[in-house]
Amino acid sequence: MNKDIHKDIHYNPVPFNPRILAAEKCSEDSEFKMAYDALEDEFVALAALLEARIAAGLTQTEVAKRMGISQPVLARIESSLGNKNHSPSLNTLRKYARACGLKLEIRMVKPERNDFPCTCVKEESNPGS
Repeated sequence: MNKDIHKDIHYNPVPFNPRILAAEKCSEDSEFKMAYDALEDEFVALAALLEARIAAGLTQTEVAKRMGISQPVLARIESSLGNKNHSPSLNTLRKYARACGLKLEIRMVKPERNDFPCTCVKEESNPGS
């Protein structure tokens, strides 16, 4: 095969920032914003997994091997956080953290006033009762 066939084709990547795209869609579409906001904790959890793996300098294959699972299973774990029907168990998250040389820590924090994007969730008027 002639290697010069593609010499005039130039790769010009298209810049893509999902955060900017989501911000634009949220400002334009209130239904999109509600759905996006409802998934915030899943996005934060996914970011934490990916940041842990990348900071450890590990590939999915390496983390999977340390966890005793296959790479496709690990890929499903990482992608499952956006799917409320198939979230990983605490035990799986612990194994993932250990595989990255970390310890799993879960915190609950008081939400900001605007953290409740829809009117179906209201702050309690008397939180002590």
